[in-house]
Amino acid sequence: MNANPDTVDSGNELAALRVIRDDGTLDPAQDPGLSRDEVVSLYEAMLRTRLVDERLVSLQRQGRIGFHIGSLGEEATIVGSAFALRPQDFIFPAYREFGAALLRGFRLQSYLDNMFGNRRDPAKGRQMPDHYTSAKTRLASISSPIGTQIIHAVGYALAARIRGEDVVTLTYFGEGATSSNDFHNGMNFAGVLRAPTVLLCRNNGWAISVPPERQTASPTFAEKGRAYGVRYARCDGNDLLAVVRATRDAVAHAAAGKGPTLLECVTYRMAGHSTSDDPTIYREAVAVESWRQRDPIARVRGWLGAQGWWDDEKQERLEKSTDAEIKAAVEQAESAGPPPLESMFEDVYSQMPAHLAEQRAELLSGPRAPQGHR
Repeated sequence: MNANPDTVDSGNELAALRVIRDDGTLDPAQDPGLSRDEVVSLYEAMLRTRLVDERLVSLQRQGRIGFHIGSLGEEATIVGSAFALRPQDFIFPAYREFGAALLRGFRLQSYLDNMFGNRRDPAKGRQMPDHYTSAKTRLASISSPIGTQIIHAVGYALAARIRGEDVVTLTYFGEGATSSNDFHNGMNFAGVLRAPTVLLCRNNGWAISVPPERQTASPTFAEKGRAYGVRYARCDGNDLLAVVRATRDAVAHAAAGKGPTLLECVTYRMAGHSTSDDPTIYREAVAVESWRQRDPIARVRGWLGAQGWWDDEKQERLEKSTDAEIKAAVEQAESAGPPPLESMFEDVYSQMPAHLAEQRAELLSGPRAPQGHR
């Protein structure tokens, strides 16, 4: 029996929920019912995410920042799922979800300050680029190790429930993370304790460099939820409206006290794992015509155009304004200067112990002459 009410089995593979059909029309049974303004706003957020992505790759190639890990081709999965959350819900990201952070109110300037590691960086220059945090927008700090955010999301959801708070957590991870210890631990705890959380697997087809058939023998990644007693669902991750619908359903399921959902969003990473990769990987990825035709941004723009809600003039105006916004933020981030050295002693203890205060004072006063020498 299929454990997921929103999809049907197709042979040995769980069918992916879709809303935007190939002919550009919507499936009325699955349509999440977004307003014109909501869809236009989400399209603008997706395009802004891509333009920022492209600029950061360019900055890294110029040697102006050290690293970037992008989301080219995954914008619908990231922006659509973040939109489906409620204001009080928390995100525990992996490292491709800067689009979700920006959508929830994380300032572009703060994001770029992190990319340059300057004195205004929320992480105070202690993290590598794309490792930001924002308590104000309910976005947990990013950590590089694969899958660790899964157990954090489950634990926070359980703690919120103990406190009597109406909070659902959403955590992102790639399909490669389903082979990690933390995926097993997080799924097991979530299933046994019915944690109010959404475990969102961005199946972008790579798992860093391994195709899905080398990653798992399971027909789909979503069906891994069956072994843990976790509700599971699968959607077309390049279909913005399908992502919104599937995530909303998972959030409502969790908020009603019915437990977690493992949501697999089937998408495609149209670039290398990060800017540290050989750039030829990018050219090989975008050459896959079937995925280029399913570009999530182009699909939404096509549907908006068919409704008479978008045109070339609006597109040009948005691109120009976003380009100007990015340029201004880059200039400010690049000119801000590094964090002060003494900041390395902060945020470790609630009250700085004497030995650290002494070390900080010595740092600020400069080096002393060695004892016993003239």
